[in-house]
Amino acid sequence: MSTAAAGVVSGQTGTRWIPVIGLEVHCQLDTRTKLFCGCEYSFGAEPNTITCPVCTAQPGALPVLNSAALEYAVRAALALNADVAPVSKFDRKNYFYCDLPKGYQISQFDLPYCTGGGIQLASGKFIRLTRIHMEEDAGKAIHDRGDATLVDLNRAGVPLIESVTEADMCSADEAHEYLTALKEIFQYIGVSDCDMEKGSLRCDVNVSVHPEGEPWRTKVEVKNLNSFRNVRASIQYEIARQIEAYETGDPAQYPEQETRLFDVAAGVTRTMRSKEDAHDYRYFPDPDLPLVTVDAVLIERQRGLLPELPVARRARYESELGLSAYDAGVMTAARDVADFFETVVRVGGDPKAAANWIANDVLRALSDPDVAASSILELLVKPNDLAELIALVGDGTVSKNAGREVLDEMLRSGARAKDVVQAMGLEQVQDTSQIDEWCRAALAGREATVADVRAGNLKAIGALMGPVMQASKGSADPQLVRAALLRIIGEEG
Repeated sequence: MSTAAAGVVSGQTGTRWIPVIGLEVHCQLDTRTKLFCGCEYSFGAEPNTITCPVCTAQPGALPVLNSAALEYAVRAALALNADVAPVSKFDRKNYFYCDLPKGYQISQFDLPYCTGGGIQLASGKFIRLTRIHMEEDAGKAIHDRGDATLVDLNRAGVPLIESVTEADMCSADEAHEYLTALKEIFQYIGVSDCDMEKGSLRCDVNVSVHPEGEPWRTKVEVKNLNSFRNVRASIQYEIARQIEAYETGDPAQYPEQETRLFDVAAGVTRTMRSKEDAHDYRYFPDPDLPLVTVDAVLIERQRGLLPELPVARRARYESELGLSAYDAGVMTAARDVADFFETVVRVGGDPKAAANWIANDVLRALSDPDVAASSILELLVKPNDLAELIALVGDGTVSKNAGREVLDEMLRSGARAKDVVQAMGLEQVQDTSQIDEWCRAALAGREATVADVRAGNLKAIGALMGPVMQASKGSADPQLVRAALLRIIGEEG
C-alpha cells in the first residue's frame, strides 16, 4: 500500500482508503494532592504508601474536590480555546477491576466542565476538541509476577483531565503532531509535566477506515499508549490491518467494534475486550459531590496566568528575531528553554548566536553526568553568563572553539566567562607581529603547499593555518592568520 495525500491507496485493488482517527488523551494534573482527598501524590513511592480512607474507598469516607485541580483544568481549557461551562457535575462510571477500589470511577459524563476548542496543525488543519472532562485515576495493576496480580493504589484518585477530539485526523503523522502540540501547551501553562514514562500523559486512539466517498465504518479503540512512537506505530498498524480485513471481501473477517492493546515488541495490536458503550458503565450522578460551579472571576484569574504559547512564540522568534523555523522550534519546544533564550537576548545576546549556543552546547550539557542538572534552569551557567560569552566570541576576544572550552568550565564551576578566559589564557592573540612570526615559521619547509596557494588553490591555505594555530596553542585569531599567510606568500612570490 502507498500513502497518498488523501488516504491510503491499496496496492492490490487500487482503492483509496480514508483513515478516520480520534484521540482521547489523559493528562495528570500536577497538583500537590489527589482529586478528592488530601494524599500528597509522588511518583515512585513504595506501593500503597500514599493512600487514605477516601482513595481506598473505606465505608463512610466522602470525597471533597481539590480546588487547585479545578483551577488547572480551567487553565488548560482556556489555553485550548475551549468553552468552560458555568455548571458541571461529577458522575460515577461503574466497572469492576482490581485497581478500582470503589467499583466505580468518579468522572464526568453528560455535563463536562468544558467543550469545544482545539489545535491548529502546521498545515492549517484544525483538530477540534469535543470536550475535556475531569476524573480521578485508577490504581495500577501489576501483572508481571507469574500467576499473581499485585495492586498498587498510590495512583488511585490522582487528578486527570481527559481531552477527547473529534475524528478529524487522517494519518499517524497528524496524530503525532497534535499530541506534540497538546503536550507543549500543557507543559507551558504549568498544569502537568506530561512525563509519559511516569504515566502523566496517556493516549487512547480510535481508528477506522472507509473507501473514499463511502460512509464511515466500524471504529476500533487502541488503549493505554504511553509514548508518541507507540501512538504512531499502532495507528499505522491498525490502518493496514483494517484495510487488509476489508479487502478480503469476507464480512466475517471485517473489524469489529472492540478495544485492543498494542504489543510493542511485536508491533501489532491485539484484542483486549469488546468495546463498551456508555450504558455498559451505568453512569449516574455522584450523590456525594455537589455541582461544580465556575464563575467569571475564576476564569479571568486563570486566563491571566496563561503565558505566550509555543505557536505564538515560534512565529515571533521568526519574524522579530530572525530565527529559522527549525531554530525557533528548538527554542520553544520547552518553556524553560524558551525563557532562558529570551533572557539571553534581553540582556544583549545576539538571537541567532544564542539559539546556536543553546541548541548545540548548553542543552547537550544536560546529558553530561558531571554537570548534574535535569533542566536548563538548574545549570550553573545563567543567561547573563551565556550572553557575556557570546559577546566575547562575537568581538573576537576568544575563538568559537576556545569559547566551547570556556563554556565547559563555566558549566562545571559557575565562573564568569571573562574570568575563565583569563584563567585559562584563551584570549585570542591579535598582535600582528606575533602572528607574522608564527606564519613565517609555518611556511618554512612547506614550499609545495605555498606553490599551490600561489597557483590559485586557496583551499591549500588550510594546511598552513593548522601549524600556526598549533604554535599559538589556539590563541591566534584565525582571520588574522589567514590574512597574514596570504599577504606573506604574496610578498615573497
